[in-house]
Formats: sequence, structure tokens, C-alpha cells
Amino acid sequence: MRIGAFATRRAFLAGAAQAGAALLLPSAWAAEGLPRMTVTRDPSCGCCRGWVAHVKEAGFPVEVLEATDLGPLKARLGVPPALISCHTAEVGGYVLEGHVPAEAIVRLIAERPEARGLAVPGMPVGSPGMEVTGMAPEPYEVVLFGPGPQRVFARYHGTQAI
Repeated sequence: MRIGAFATRRAFLAGAAQAGAALLLPSAWAAEGLPRMTVTRDPSCGCCRGWVAHVKEAGFPVEVLEATDLGPLKARLGVPPALISCHTAEVGGYVLEGHVPAEAIVRLIAERPEARGLAVPGMPVGSPGMEVTGMAPEPYEVVLFGPGPQRVFARYHGTQAI
């Protein structure tokens, strides 16, 4: 009986330590700051400005580069043609394509999956930077891509995870 109680106590303490570490992770990021993000966008695109404001508000330091032809960059970074959107970003060794919510980016960096990056294909109404007055947000998927098969990483309705 004593061995069972000891094993249970050990499991409880290990679980408590893991839970404590998980709670401290966001605080550690706040202390250290989120990684620098480089966003390449077309200078005439207004929704890209909105998305940049969204990730800055979430705490990402952002450098914005402007280019009128993003095709070569997207190809070099391995963005699949079916996932292409209006702007491309690089952060923490990952590629971000389109209107990816900051919450999903933070999760990506925390989990560090073996992938090239995240994408929100197209320009769903209500996604960060694509808010349209008088129009209801659309549900959309954040897709994890490369090097393995693509999969849904998260689902959102506007900026809210669903």
C-alpha cells in the first residue's frame, strides 16, 4: 500500500510541475518578448496593414518590407500555390501566409511542429485585417503545411478560435 501511495504522490507532483510550467510559459514570453517577424507585402494592399497592426498589438516586433511581386518569395519559402494569399511573413523559423491570427502564431511557436508554416488561404472576411463593416465574419481554417501533408491547425470565426 505504501508503494502505491508513493507512486500516486509522485505522479501528482510531476503533474503539478508540468501544469506550473505551462502556466509560466506565456509569462516567460512576456519577459523575453516574442520573436521578430518580417512581413513582405504589396505597398498598395490595405488589408495587409490591418494584419500587421493585429500582430503588433499581440506583441510581435514587426519589420515590414514592400514588394510589388511576391511570387518569387512565396516560391522560395515553399508556400503551396493553393494556400497563397496577399502577404507573407517569416517568424521563428516559420512562414506565415495570409491573415493568420496572432493566437495561432503564438501556438505554432510554442508547439514547434515539424512544418514549414501556417496559412489562411484567400482572404476570409473577419480574419485579422479583413474586418468589413456590416459583414459578418466567415469561419475559416488555419492550415499547417510542409514538409509533410497539410492539415488543419486551427479553426476560427473572425479572431475567435472555434
